[in-house]
Amino acid sequence: MTIEVLIADDQDLVCTGFAMVVNAAPDMRVVATAATGTEAIALAARHRPHIILMDVRMPDIDGITATRVILASANPSPKILALTTYDSGDYAIRILTAGASGYLLKDTTAEGLTAAIRTVHHGGSVLAPTTTHHLVTARTTPPPSPRDPAPLDTFTSRERDVFDLILAGASNAEIAQRLHLAEVTVKTHVGRILTKLGVRDRLNVVIWAYRNGAAR
Repeated sequence: MTIEVLIADDQDLVCTGFAMVVNAAPDMRVVATAATGTEAIALAARHRPHIILMDVRMPDIDGITATRVILASANPSPKILALTTYDSGDYAIRILTAGASGYLLKDTTAEGLTAAIRTVHHGGSVLAPTTTHHLVTARTTPPPSPRDPAPLDTFTSRERDVFDLILAGASNAEIAQRLHLAEVTVKTHVGRILTKLGVRDRLNVVIWAYRNGAAR
């Protein structure tokens, strides 16, 4: 199945470049481009894309608000991948909380972008490693809605190792290599971590850590 992509970015050259990368991939195509948040909302309703590449800061309505509106009104909902120049923990936490499935920087490679689109399309999540670092080390603003950090006490030592590597932005394959484990074993540990924290995916593990100051 061809992955249909909507690109929302107010910089025409950037939008054109992303479109070229997407359209060059054999399994995806751009169905529309938007220069404002308002256009993104309207075009998402018209074209019902599988994926929206959403800039965070745009004229009229910003990408965070547009994400919230699109996900609240669309049925079925598209997957939204934030694509921005701002390596900011604050922006990341706001758009991820609004429902985005990933936060990627615009300096990613063409291969990195298409891989991220496929990951998000198949229900996964992506987060720029440097943004992960900002999220879990941010201390300038009090973390929103803090929760009980007690679940960490239920982690085995191996689960804590996997947890720390998730916060570092490592993939399952990278974690397996670092800890000398089979990748299926890593997936089992990740599943247990998600269950113990009561979150649905790796991005929300990072959000949980950010809110609770749980990085070490």
